[in-house]
Amino acid sequence: MVQSTGQQRWAAAWERAVSTGKVRDRDFTTLSGETVEPVYGPVDEAADERMERIGWPGEFPFTRGLYATGYRGRPWTIRQFAGFGNAKQTNERYRMILDAGGGGLSVAFDMPTLMGRDSDDPRSLGEVGHCGVAIDSVADMEVLFDAIDLGAVTTSMTISGPAIPIFCMYVVAAERAGVEVGALNGTLQTDIYKEYIAQKEWLFAPEPHLRLIGDLMEFTSAKMPDYKPLSVSGYHIREAGATAAQELAYTLADGFGYVELGLSRGLDIDTFAPGLSFFFDAHIDFFEEIAKFRAARRIWARWMRDRFGAKTERAQWLRFHTQTAGVSLTAQQPYNNVVRTAVEALAAVLGGTNSLHTNALDETLALPSEQAAEIALRTQQVLAEETGVINVADPLGGSWYVEALTDRIEAQAEEIFTRIEELGERTGSHPIGPITAGLLRGVEDGWFSAEIAESAYAYQVQLESGAKRVVGVNCHTGSVTGDLEILRVSHEVEREQVRVLAERRAARDEAAVAGALDALAIASRGNDNLIEPMLAAARAEATLGEMCDVLRAEWGEYTEPARF
Repeated sequence: MVQSTGQQRWAAAWERAVSTGKVRDRDFTTLSGETVEPVYGPVDEAADERMERIGWPGEFPFTRGLYATGYRGRPWTIRQFAGFGNAKQTNERYRMILDAGGGGLSVAFDMPTLMGRDSDDPRSLGEVGHCGVAIDSVADMEVLFDAIDLGAVTTSMTISGPAIPIFCMYVVAAERAGVEVGALNGTLQTDIYKEYIAQKEWLFAPEPHLRLIGDLMEFTSAKMPDYKPLSVSGYHIREAGATAAQELAYTLADGFGYVELGLSRGLDIDTFAPGLSFFFDAHIDFFEEIAKFRAARRIWARWMRDRFGAKTERAQWLRFHTQTAGVSLTAQQPYNNVVRTAVEALAAVLGGTNSLHTNALDETLALPSEQAAEIALRTQQVLAEETGVINVADPLGGSWYVEALTDRIEAQAEEIFTRIEELGERTGSHPIGPITAGLLRGVEDGWFSAEIAESAYAYQVQLESGAKRVVGVNCHTGSVTGDLEILRVSHEVEREQVRVLAERRAARDEAAVAGALDALAIASRGNDNLIEPMLAAARAEATLGEMCDVLRAEWGEYTEPARF
């Protein structure tokens, strides 16, 4: 049979991957031993009018995935999110995850750290180590990654408000471990827009945060080519109650805003855009989530090429991490959460995720126990090793239902982009760009929060009426399951963290700390890049709270306007 032009291009890309060893040597057959082709498409491509929008894996607009080889070339990275107590306890969990086959690390920070506060701050009382790991200084960061080769493991850090000082501590910890800074590979969340939209963990008004993010983009573009300085997060937007289309649109709009920021700094889009990554929620509606991921790649590629002028494929790629939906977990009949997580993880994989975290069954009650964390990890490994889902790139491509859903969610997202730009037009031009103007106006007016609240309310009404059914909650409620044994973080962790912090303060060179903090304050008043002065403060053992307090004193704190 004569191959279509698209099939020929895909076949050529496949052959290049094979010749360079980018296809794994393993048995790609069904359980019954039947040979499976690496990709499937229409018999007559010219007769299928959808093909221009769907394409082939590895080809613009990347609806079917970024790589011609799919997961045959490389499976998704198993990146389990973990953090609790102090750095030593979390380090032990990381080493357990890596020993059990995890492929990357993802750091969860406690609330004081997320808010740029030290553990001995009075506002930290009762929160230290309870929802993530406590990090006060470079010394904690060194303990966190003790005996872990940061040059060989990719590390994601989920933090936005104080992301830049945390990043500087990470870099200094790597330096002290003998790792070349240019060799570091990982992701920093840094996404401040989603904080104003959904999660509400910011330090300053938007403009100073955008300055810091621009400084970070400049620094990593010049000195850390493999590092991803921005993970644009839809996860928290979805968890706040957004629909799938809202999650997709708000997240990509945030990404467009950061593209405008990079361009406003004079950065080359084909150089800095590959450093942007994304973080999505995998919710329980199986096919809607798959469609969302496919639409995300297609929208991003088109906007990057046609709106922003990106010429290289890498600059047009949307690479994303996925976490299964925390809000879908139930305290009632918690073992049902294993099933929910498996379904959500499968949706992420069939949607072409690049890395994945699977939630533990007990996370609606507490931080995961070791047993629950192992089950969550094994869920991904069963998908990768036993189900055959890695054998074919985009196996649902061409499905009438999936393609219709993909088109629908894309159209809904485009309508939201238009609304955001209209918000910006009401404000007038912004030096960074028109999408930025719309995002800032939407934050200032409370538009994003109001839209999400309306969607969350609509779902809650359906849940309470029984129109939406959740097993164990409003249907099939009988159960023989007893109470779970859950992980509890002792308050002794907080007392010990505060004690150690006091010892470290007493042992450091206070003159060096004061000088570094003064230099940071002076730099913040001008236009210089703030990464180097912040690195100097981290090397002098300045704490997270001290660095953030210097910037709070210079820039002020932000209070969200009251909405009624």
